[in-house]
Amino acid sequence: MIEVKKIEDFEKGELEELTSATMNAVQEGIGFGWIKKPAKNKVIEYWKGVILVPNRWLFVGKYKGVISGSIQVVTLSSTNEAAIFRVFIDTHFVATWARGYGLAKLLLETAQQECQNKNYTHVILDVRETQKRAINLYQQMGFKLWGKLPVYHKLSNGNMISGNYYYKELIRR
Repeated sequence: MIEVKKIEDFEKGELEELTSATMNAVQEGIGFGWIKKPAKNKVIEYWKGVILVPNRWLFVGKYKGVISGSIQVVTLSSTNEAAIFRVFIDTHFVATWARGYGLAKLLLETAQQECQNKNYTHVILDVRETQKRAINLYQQMGFKLWGKLPVYHKLSNGNMISGNYYYKELIRR
């Protein structure tokens, strides 16, 4: 019923499915850095760009065979030797119609496993304080809160919302 796949190039229909899931998530307030719902072509161009960046790994989650979420792992440049051991999680989301089936957790577990396979030892991420389900998941999976930023994101009404910053040390096997 749920599965996760690493994307290096989109197969037929995958870009459309991911765009649709993204539009749903943005409409429901997940954001992706957009204040207002972007035009569909802007979302398509975003995802096309993601797979071109060598230091980004894109994983998509499928529910009932349809892409309904994603997670990205961003590695640092090899010129930043002091921080080469860690990665950053970006665009971790599941569309509203596919929530509650464990897909967000499976996306995160798959990304962490790939990080461990590539010898990364730490993962960092950030999340809006209003995304309670995501915060609960991160804490259940061993992420530790290390900071808060009171002016994390701007809302469409101009108000600011704070965000939480988390890290996790990956266990060596």
